[in-house]
Amino acid sequence: MNWEDECYLLSKRKFRENGNIINVFSQSKGKVSGIVYGGNSRKIRNYLQISNKLFVVHNSKNENKNGYFKTELIKAISPIYFNDKKRITALVSICSILNVLLPDSQPNKNIYKSFEEFLRSINLENWIILYIYFELNLIKDLGYDTNLSKYYSKEFNGSETRKIKIDTFTYEVPEYLISRKIPEKISNHSIRKSLYFTRNIVQNRFFLPNNLSFPQSRILLESYFN
Repeated sequence: MNWEDECYLLSKRKFRENGNIINVFSQSKGKVSGIVYGGNSRKIRNYLQISNKLFVVHNSKNENKNGYFKTELIKAISPIYFNDKKRITALVSICSILNVLLPDSQPNKNIYKSFEEFLRSINLENWIILYIYFELNLIKDLGYDTNLSKYYSKEFNGSETRKIKIDTFTYEVPEYLISRKIPEKISNHSIRKSLYFTRNIVQNRFFLPNNLSFPQSRILLESYFN
């Protein structure tokens, strides 16, 4: 099975002496795994960085086995933020979550579009709020709607949170996530509350029932907003 497409690098691990097995997220093919021979060479390893945008040519004799990738760099994303611990942790976190939760070889254009929009916005001042909204949208696109809007009230203000029961779990949810109105200013405390809420939803709905390990990078991201 042969195809080519633009994609984003979600994960990589060493394969034999000089290769890598990578997972990429393609708009037309979804999450796909494959081998990159020579992936540890200086030329290739410099751009095989998590979240970088690649052009890949995929070759496989059997769709049930790992194929082989030829890769080219389209856009370097993560190297821009190597000196920004918050943003680089967010990039690793978001790619790790997608790598675990996306089904193999099933395209999801909504998630791909949302992911790409976040990557274009990560340089903005309010990027962490956009990250939180990405996680909320991801939860919905994966088939679980939190229906936060039904709890909206005009009497709320930006500093409040509200305890909401979703299924059998009770969550403390910041107001702006319920109203879907991005605040001009937001405290680290509110950001942390928001990240804690979306993490718990993702864990309770997807990770724990399937006995999946939750990415440590995502927990680390929360710690930066004390």
